[in-house]
Amino acid sequence: MTVYTLNLRVFWPLVTCLCTILVCLYQAVRSRAGAPGDESAPDSGCGPLLKGSALLLLLLLGFLLLRYCASPSGGGECGQRPRSPCSTEAPPPPSSAEARRSLLESFYERQLRLSPHVLGHSKAHVSRIVGELVRAAKAQGLQPGPLALTLRGDFVQIGSAYEQHKIRSPDCFDILVPLRLPPRLELEPRCLGAEEPRLAPELRSAFACALKAPHEDGWPRGYRPFSEGFCVELQGRRYLSSALVLRWFQGHLQRCLGAVRYRLQERCRISLAACPGRQLTLHILPRSDYVCCHISMAVRLIPAIPLGDSLYLIALQPGGARKSQPGAPCMLQALWGLNVSKQEQRLLSWLQEQTPANSCHLKCLQILKGLRDLSGRGMEQPFGAQWSRVLSSYILKTALFSLLLRGPWQAWEEQFLAERLEDLVMFLRDCLQKQVLMHIFLGNRSVPEAVTVPKLLKEAASVNLLAAFDAPTLDLVAFQLLKTWNQAPKMIRMYSSPRYLRKSSTLCKHITDTSQEPPSN
Repeated sequence: MTVYTLNLRVFWPLVTCLCTILVCLYQAVRSRAGAPGDESAPDSGCGPLLKGSALLLLLLLGFLLLRYCASPSGGGECGQRPRSPCSTEAPPPPSSAEARRSLLESFYERQLRLSPHVLGHSKAHVSRIVGELVRAAKAQGLQPGPLALTLRGDFVQIGSAYEQHKIRSPDCFDILVPLRLPPRLELEPRCLGAEEPRLAPELRSAFACALKAPHEDGWPRGYRPFSEGFCVELQGRRYLSSALVLRWFQGHLQRCLGAVRYRLQERCRISLAACPGRQLTLHILPRSDYVCCHISMAVRLIPAIPLGDSLYLIALQPGGARKSQPGAPCMLQALWGLNVSKQEQRLLSWLQEQTPANSCHLKCLQILKGLRDLSGRGMEQPFGAQWSRVLSSYILKTALFSLLLRGPWQAWEEQFLAERLEDLVMFLRDCLQKQVLMHIFLGNRSVPEAVTVPKLLKEAASVNLLAAFDAPTLDLVAFQLLKTWNQAPKMIRMYSSPRYLRKSSTLCKHITDTSQEPPSN
């Protein structure tokens, strides 16, 4: 049965026009009846009264019309169909891609998009503080002699803040601090792959870095302090220990902090925190009238061993070794992760050149990270932690890379934002159900030739980023991901209220990335 409803947006203007026409006709008839020479005309004293009554009637109708349009129960925003308060029918979701795209754009602009001005000021401030700290640490490290571990004197900016897809607030940064080994020591890194089946799956892609002695007849006496302080001996060979290097790095920067703090105490307060199981974090609290919005920033300082070709070995999280199965060899303390952030930045730059000028691929990644965070707010533990680990920023970025390389480039224009975001969600869901999402560089021979890939990456074993998670967890995350996408309009409206916005603005939530790369929101 067809139900017809009264369109009040049309009804009230029609009533107003109709009443106006009736009043005008009445006035015309009265004016003709009261023409000069007509003795039967009514008393002329009624004319002003009738005109006043007509004016009052028009003002009353106008007032009712304006009050109806301003009333939330009467339609609120023009174009919305009013619903009965007693109706049990849920408000319909956006029925078209344009409506969904408009809502996603609003979510991006209001809650995710970073101010380029604030981000630029934060980057400049971080670069200055870290630069002074690294130079001070390098100068002090040269005092023991040339055969000790030292800082190279520069730093490498990595992570989403430097790849143009960070969301919400520029308060967390990742910095690689390259180290310098004693001269004439040769590194021999190799990926473990399936050589150590007793290692946890997430450690199968780790690297072991053997050191070759400067002379064939063994290590000279001058190199023995370095060998004893930073190496472990396994199967008759010396391997560089990530645990020992990380311990030295944290203590060395703590000792060098005093000089930097004294020089910068008028502009900001800085401190170093080394929590068990986490990387060394430099906290920067700017004083008044220096950094826009006075953002308190956390900078993760990650010691890195250069391998050439912009490749770095980074110390794994100290807690990662405890996840291995019992009976794993002592090589755990000598494991390193391979960082390919510079190659990823080159790939992003190349993709930026291939895609249209108004491409939405980075915006899709930012919105998906925002929806991930919204959905994770109401989750109970331990699934909430698993949700954040499986959908880490690095895994989401890898899924975007894989989807982008399929083409076509013109499909990523801004007007197709909702369609491309849905494609990204469905592609990621399929990867979770198949339990396979391969590393974009390690062992991948399908990377475009325009992006230079070092030989070490080409010859490395392929790495499945989802191998660390069991099948039930991945199936549950895939189901929740699809549910999050289907309920995205509802979630965005619910969490866009001022109460939730005020609550989220007071918290600095940094998603921990448990993949092979450093965390990057």
